Amino acid sequence: MTTFSTSSSRPCGPGPRRHTAGYTRLPLRSGAQPAAGSGRIVDAADFEAAFQQHFPPVYRFIARRVGPALAEDLAAETFATAYRRRATFDPGRASLRSWLYGIATNLVRNHWRAEQHLLALDARLVPEVDLSGSPAAADERITAAMLAPRLAAGLAQITRDQRDVLLLSAWAELSHEEIAAVLGIAPGTVRSRLSRARAALREHLGDFNFDLWTFDGPQIGPAREGGRGGGWVDHA
Repeated sequence: MTTFSTSSSRPCGPGPRRHTAGYTRLPLRSGAQPAAGSGRIVDAADFEAAFQQHFPPVYRFIARRVGPALAEDLAAETFATAYRRRATFDPGRASLRSWLYGIATNLVRNHWRAEQHLLALDARLVPEVDLSGSPAAADERITAAMLAPRLAAGLAQITRDQRDVLLLSAWAELSHEEIAAVLGIAPGTVRSRLSRARAALREHLGDFNFDLWTFDGPQIGPAREGGRGGGWVDHA
């Protein structure tokens, strides 16, 4: 099985330079973690440790949705906003990462057109594949490159609410409860939107495993008629 982003040409590494306006960085030892206790991030050292831990995955999530160039600014703004609002974070109401993804998702929503444009470009992508390395690795890259345009085309067709829930689950790996906290909705609404998003993508994606974000089937051609051909596995 092959895992991939919507575009084989879109880098989703640990992130660019980490500069966030709005607070002064403190020198911390490598691997520093927030101090044990309340879980709050009012203290500058605790916030810095939270920044080191959460900036890379938040940046990658944003980059996969709007591209790496815009993601630099949005990831920086996410943590600048978090710093300004750090006194309002209540660990009793939501996890820190769901609070941060809530800020990031709101910023991404302000760039809906940029995301749609990127998906449209990815859907028309002509794959360029690096064939170096082992045959198995090359085959995996070929499969990912061929499937990426189908995935982008499918994501472009679902609603913004459905896409938010689907990608927070698949790319940010948040639980239903965390997604509910991110979006300010009930967990039951999360499950409903996730189910509708998966159903809407079936015609585009065929044998797609939404839990593992991979294709189960070996074919990379068009989805089966009606999206419910043999071999479809729905883990909703």
